[in-house]
Amino acid sequence: MSKQTGNPIEENRKKIWLVDSKGLIVDSRKHSLQHFKKPWAHEHEPVSKLVDAVKAIKPTVLIGTSGVGKQFTREVVEAMASINEKPLIMALSNPTSQAECTAEEAYTWSEGRAIFASGSPFDPFEYDGKVFVPGQANNAYIFPGFGLGVIMSGAIRVHDDMLLTASEALAAQVTEEHFKKGLIYPPFSDIRKISANIAAKVAAKAYELGLASHLPHPEDLVKCAESCMYSPVYRSY
Repeated sequence: MSKQTGNPIEENRKKIWLVDSKGLIVDSRKHSLQHFKKPWAHEHEPVSKLVDAVKAIKPTVLIGTSGVGKQFTREVVEAMASINEKPLIMALSNPTSQAECTAEEAYTWSEGRAIFASGSPFDPFEYDGKVFVPGQANNAYIFPGFGLGVIMSGAIRVHDDMLLTASEALAAQVTEEHFKKGLIYPPFSDIRKISANIAAKVAAKAYELGLASHLPHPEDLVKCAESCMYSPVYRSY
C-alpha cells in the first residue's frame, strides 16, 4: 500500500484493523497485547464482537486467518454487504471445516454481491441465475514460483522486495475476464504458467538487487524458469 500511494507505512497501517479473541485491537488494550499486535492498536473504544467492529470501522475487506471456523456469520456478512456494493470476503482458515464461512454463505448472505476467496477449495455456486467461481487464496500460488526464482538466480539471500514482486506478478495475471467471474486470482489450472511468470519476476528482482549469483543474467527468464521446472512425465516400457 505504501509503495502504491507513496504514504508512510505508519499512515497506511492505520487503515488496517485487527480483531482477536477479545475483540478489536485498540490503544486501551496495549498494556496486555503481545508485542506483534501493538503496532496495529489504533485509537477507538473497545469493541468485543466482530459484527460490531464491522459496523463501527466499515471495512471494505474482511480477512479471516484465525483458524477458528464460522466467525463470518450471517450478521457479519450482511453488515459487510450493507456497507459495500461488492464486499471482499476472504475466509482463509484451513481446513475447510475451519473456514470462517463457505462460498455459498458468502454469496447468499450478500445477495450475490460478495467477492469471495478462501484458503480451502469450494465448488462454483449458482445464485440468482449467475455462477460464481470462488477464488482459492492459497500459498500454492506464490511459494513454488518464488522458490524457483530464488534457485534459478542463485540468490544469496531473500529480500522483502522479492516477496512483494512475487505478489505483484501474481496480481498482474488476473484478467478482466477473471474479475467478471468474481475471481481475484488466476485459475489454478494455469499454475505452471503462473509459477513460471512469478519465478521470472523474482529472479529479475534478485539480479536488480545484486543478490543473484548465477551469472550471466539469462536473456529470457520465463523460458529459463520453464526449463528449470520438473515435469512428472515418465517413459512407458
